[in-house]
Amino acid sequence: MPIRRKRKMVSLAARTAALSVAVPQVVVRRVMRMALAGPRPTARDRREFHFMAAEKVAAFYESWNAMYVQMLRYQWQTAAAILRSISFPPLYSWSFAALGRTRATRSALAILNKGLAPVHRRAVANARRLGRPSIR
Repeated sequence: MPIRRKRKMVSLAARTAALSVAVPQVVVRRVMRMALAGPRPTARDRREFHFMAAEKVAAFYESWNAMYVQMLRYQWQTAAAILRSISFPPLYSWSFAALGRTRATRSALAILNKGLAPVHRRAVANARRLGRPSIR
């Protein structure tokens, strides 16, 4: 397996592991902040609460867009491979048939990786930002 392909799979596993650590930290810190803010949150708390909702929507759209673009890329590559196998059967037909599953697996991993990237980036950044001591 080429190193580049392997790196994508490791990256997906690393992102998933980092998310499994960062997300609970962010949730705990934000819930504590809401509990401490009480019925009258400060301007800083209101900004944080607004940011919390807005960033989820932005991450959702970025994630879907990245997965959509990656899926289109996969479809174009598959269409090109089919056309090559039809155009020059002795040269490409065996490789398309043999690599069909491998190509689909790699593409699925790439789509997941692209979709997870915006969520991972925000969650890890929030864990870092909310983990710093703040003056209240």
